[in-house]
Amino acid sequence: MCGIVGYVGQKQAAPILLDGLSKLEYRGYDSAGIAILNEDEIRIVKAKGRLNVLRQLTGNGENMPGTIGIGHTRWATHGEPSVTNSHPHYNRNRSIAVVHNGIIENYQQLKDRLTRKGYEFLSQTDTEVVAHLLDYYYKGNPLEAIAKVMTRVEGSYALGILFQEHPDTIYAVRKGSPLIVGVSETGNYIASDVPAILKYTRDVYYIENMEIVRMDAGQVTFFNLDQEEITKELHTVSWDLEAAEKGGYEHFMLKEIYEQPKAVRDAISPRIKDGRIVLDEMNLSDDGIREIRKICIVACGSAYHTGVTAKYVLEGLTRLPVEVDLASEFRYRQPIMEDNTLVIVVSQSGETADSLAALRLAHEMGERVLGIVNVVGSSIAREADNVLYTWAGPEISVATTKAYSAQLAVFYLIAVHFARVRGQIGEDEYGQLIEELKQLPDKIAAILGDRERIQWFASKFSSARDIFFIGRGVDYSVSLEGSLKLKEISYIHSEAYAAGELKHGPISLIEKGTLVVSVVTQPELFDKTVSNMVEVKSRGGYLMTVTTIGNYSIEDTANTTMYIPKTSRWFTASLSIVPLQLFAYYVSLAKGLDVDKPRNLAKSVTVE
Repeated sequence: MCGIVGYVGQKQAAPILLDGLSKLEYRGYDSAGIAILNEDEIRIVKAKGRLNVLRQLTGNGENMPGTIGIGHTRWATHGEPSVTNSHPHYNRNRSIAVVHNGIIENYQQLKDRLTRKGYEFLSQTDTEVVAHLLDYYYKGNPLEAIAKVMTRVEGSYALGILFQEHPDTIYAVRKGSPLIVGVSETGNYIASDVPAILKYTRDVYYIENMEIVRMDAGQVTFFNLDQEEITKELHTVSWDLEAAEKGGYEHFMLKEIYEQPKAVRDAISPRIKDGRIVLDEMNLSDDGIREIRKICIVACGSAYHTGVTAKYVLEGLTRLPVEVDLASEFRYRQPIMEDNTLVIVVSQSGETADSLAALRLAHEMGERVLGIVNVVGSSIAREADNVLYTWAGPEISVATTKAYSAQLAVFYLIAVHFARVRGQIGEDEYGQLIEELKQLPDKIAAILGDRERIQWFASKFSSARDIFFIGRGVDYSVSLEGSLKLKEISYIHSEAYAAGELKHGPISLIEKGTLVVSVVTQPELFDKTVSNMVEVKSRGGYLMTVTTIGNYSIEDTANTTMYIPKTSRWFTASLSIVPLQLFAYYVSLAKGLDVDKPRNLAKSVTVE
């Protein structure tokens, strides 16, 4: 959700903080602020709106001298977007400054208690409670005060803290919300995500829950809740700076759409060796795979949609029963697990709060958990029994594209591998499916060559009020993702329906000129879906169809048709989603919206 950056070192801190915050804009925010500790004074400047406002107020940081500071971009939870509610927050005598990601669940009880002790609150935020609580417990030892606060605060949080009496030191702590520490010869950093500090260092420590960091210009020390010093392993980030920049594209989303061939290739190619799928990271023997009785996929948003696709593919190829749950529902529906269930938790960031909680619940129930994540060292990656990384590289746009496609590719590998091990497919079919997998990147690239026609079509419907997506089987799962892409960046009301459900209610919404996007790639369902399209057209609907090359008869029904290359029916989702991603992008562009940073949304949802 929100973004945190901190720096202490030999250079001026404010410009580094502003630069780091700019790399976290994709996480979503409505205000920003920085605190600089200089000459025994903590100075805070905050602004509502985009980061450029804060840049102007601080003269690009030059008006705030000092070599130690913390910065924050806020996405409002408690209290409306405003300068007062922006971070950082002071304690009562401005000797402590705090930035915070997450939610303090018991903040009202703490606030009432502190108010009775004479503390006054200026903001509506839960974060100000932390600043005053630190003030209440601070007796000269920051570690002691922080540890006491951690035992009394409930919820999720990552904190960056400055103490006026310790002018060379930043303190940080983590519970639930992501936080990393970067080290370099010219200074040290804290950040809520890697892109914020990638320009300055690739050497990072991943902070675990309930750990405390004490950091000065030349040293970083880690402590547990008992204030005992602990040792951490230093990791090197493999992403390069260029991967986190736009590279000449107008928006990150367009760049990442065009990176999909590489993302899918990087997910697949290293795991196919000598014509065989090798998934050593799963640490599952062939006998272990045969013993699995059920698969449960848990995820949120687009990752959930990859799970819906995977259900069709896994059940079709392996004949294993598959359940797909929204992580926020899985936690509360009292799921029934049976022996030898494999739980697969999917998340781009590896920090999604509901998905992480679902993982922990599965562990409490004694189930094995496989994580499919993009971010190395993330919480889900560390807590899962095993992890398959998607290796998609940094994804900056809030609307996921390449991470979604890489997740699909990993699911395909699992499905084909399990199907062979369980004897559901023979060697010939196994070899054919592997060849189809290897060709997916080039086929995605071929679709991207037709973007001008999609752009022209999108401009015609940029003023639409309602758009519907339909499909059957795998095509229905693609419709779910196509609809989500459109609504989240264009703000057009959009819904996806299984095509066979039209006559059970949704068809009443169709009127003259209503755009209905149909995805039709499954041979055994082709005629049935076309019949649903005819029902739409007879009621005045306008039909845009995505189908496979060769299905030219569909032009008798569809008004506009987008063709994708032929592939195995199990893998069509990786191709049919691409025109829908481009359609959503160009509709948003035609409306003049901020494609990469849609309103009210954040890249990584780290609170419930």
